Amino acid sequence: MKRTFLVLLSIAGFQAAAQQPNLILLLSDDQTITAAGCYGNKDVFTPNIDKLAADGVRFLNHYNTTSICMASRASILTGLYEYRHGCNFSHGNLERRWFNQSYPVLLRKAGYFTGFAGKIGLEIEGEPLESFEKEFDVWAGGPGQTFYETAKNKGIEKYAAQYPHCSRAYGAWAQDFIRTAKQTGKPFCMSISFKAPHLPSTPDPVDLALYPATKTFTRPANYGVEKGVHLSAQAHTSRAATSYREWVQDYDTAARNYYALITGVDAALGMIREELDRQGLAQNTVFLFTSDNGYNSGSHGFGDKVIPYEEGSKAPLILLDPRLPKSTAGKTSAAITANIDAATTLLAFAGVQAPKNLDGRDLRPLLENPEGKVRDWLPLFNFWGEPSAQSMAVVSGDWKYIHWFYGGRGMQPTEELFHLQSDQTEMLNLALQPAHAAELASARAAYDAEHARLQPGLAQNHGYEPYPVLFDRTLPWEKKESALSLLKNNASEEGGGKRSKKKAKPGSGAQ
Repeated sequence: MKRTFLVLLSIAGFQAAAQQPNLILLLSDDQTITAAGCYGNKDVFTPNIDKLAADGVRFLNHYNTTSICMASRASILTGLYEYRHGCNFSHGNLERRWFNQSYPVLLRKAGYFTGFAGKIGLEIEGEPLESFEKEFDVWAGGPGQTFYETAKNKGIEKYAAQYPHCSRAYGAWAQDFIRTAKQTGKPFCMSISFKAPHLPSTPDPVDLALYPATKTFTRPANYGVEKGVHLSAQAHTSRAATSYREWVQDYDTAARNYYALITGVDAALGMIREELDRQGLAQNTVFLFTSDNGYNSGSHGFGDKVIPYEEGSKAPLILLDPRLPKSTAGKTSAAITANIDAATTLLAFAGVQAPKNLDGRDLRPLLENPEGKVRDWLPLFNFWGEPSAQSMAVVSGDWKYIHWFYGGRGMQPTEELFHLQSDQTEMLNLALQPAHAAELASARAAYDAEHARLQPGLAQNHGYEPYPVLFDRTLPWEKKESALSLLKNNASEEGGGKRSKKKAKPGSGAQ
């Protein structure tokens, strides 16, 4: 009798494991939310991304809480805001304790077969990049930016003859991973972090041929330097305003290369879905497709990302759970979602208990109820780069409020308030208009609530100590100058803080 009971328990456990879905996270690099056909862009060729959206749920207000590669990737892994995990350029690498509670580590402990390919974009503090190899069942990650030339990436070099450009090579790697994972009998979690469409602009010639060199591409409605003169002086000191001028100087060439790179990612997605069909796994495989940050692409005359305006901070998000009723397919959700939600959501799909006090939310309810929401306001941060361009903001479905703290060099601390429902291109700052005093007060209250969470949650010894003062909108500029000096001192130290032994530099995480 006892033996029969144990056998039944074993069968029940196997059945429960078999019901766990496979999980795939696909991460493009620098893909703004409008750079896909399913988001209304008629210039870009993305049939597979569009099909994924038609089969799943497409999110209209997905933000990266820190819009720069290294910090955003750490937030995707851990479900934490940057000021909590402490990982960004000039602040330091990711502490081992935070990586130990990242979604791939927890899923592997729970019995998932895990794999990672592409640009990890960060390192574990005090450890070489190679330490990641033992954390995954299959590892094909690379250091720094990685390379568009497949042959230069150790993890995928064997695909170079057939796929000399890395995007499709990652698709081929994924096909092999899926076949291997199936043989294990375990559910799998596969994460691919594409290099595309990050600079340098070297798309696969196969994809570039789809975009005529003579084509004139549609400019954003807020395109050009003249469409940014109303924005804060602080924003114009950012890297987005002072570098990456190809989007202003030669928009058509920049757009052609950018879209062709995205088409390469799209092709890899198609290869992955084809392999799932061949292996009979498509009906039990969940997809999460997104990007680590947006891209300004000439909007307001800005290139790059970093600053909290829509184009640089918003990215596509598509979720597909094929086990749901067909009636959910092709829906859109206007809920405010964020990069920090990825880890929480993937763990929830697997039925794995998430660590306590994560900042991310479980997005699964929005798949069956796209009209719902998971939060009222979301904070956006920039803790990196030129101090005058650092900021904190909050965004809801209707409003965005930005506080630019810096008041030196002839600038004044500045508030911006945009009504996103009527002004998605952020062309009208309503902060000084008496008619919107009530909305300003509401946005300030949301900002203050998020600001109050900073001090208790700060990562220690990563250079975040000045920010509760700097981002306090109620303090006059004169009371912030000593905190600014501390910020500059921290930025000049190796790693941005006493804890970091190794400098977190562009080569370790790719900006």
